[in-house]
Amino acid sequence: MNRPILITDCDEVLLHMVRHFSSWLEEAEDVLFRPEDGDMSQALKYRASGEVVPKAEVWSYLGRFFEGEMGRQTLVPGAVEALGRIGETADIVILTNLPHKAHPWRVEQLAAHDIHHEVVCNSGGKGEPLKSIIERHRATRSVFVDDLAQHHASVAAHSPETFRLHMIAEPSLAAVTPPAAAAHARIDDWAEATPWILERLEGRNQ
Repeated sequence: MNRPILITDCDEVLLHMVRHFSSWLEEAEDVLFRPEDGDMSQALKYRASGEVVPKAEVWSYLGRFFEGEMGRQTLVPGAVEALGRIGETADIVILTNLPHKAHPWRVEQLAAHDIHHEVVCNSGGKGEPLKSIIERHRATRSVFVDDLAQHHASVAAHSPETFRLHMIAEPSLAAVTPPAAAAHARIDDWAEATPWILERLEGRNQ
């Protein structure tokens, strides 16, 4: 019997990333990361000069963090319990924007936190890969959870019937980030999000 499906992001949904990325940047690169300023394009600055880090260098820092520092990341409170409850009803796939070479790193990282679900790596918008995952699972209903507004817009374009929940687990980011226009709801806490997700996966929101 086909089941509904939850397709969820990882960073700032299941695992905290920003706070640990920030600590590593200060320790290893003498770079300050201040996302609470509200403008992510200006969030990384060289400590010595105060100049904004160029975008290409930001991507280099991110690559090095995920290649060598993923062990720093910590669980978002309530995430494991929520996945356990949702998994009784639905299939679960973690759709993460990391290079494909990082797939085994992410699988191992999540397993260390007792999260054992299919992981799909992606680059760019998540709408097309999400649609492919739903079709492959032949899912009856679907819910998508992510912290970035552009991915909700992508999913809305490619799979409009998928319910979309905007979640930002990092308080400093959540405080300065408005709800995604293409999401159906914004909930930043798993205890509150779980019943919302289950209602839609089970078709009780009609």
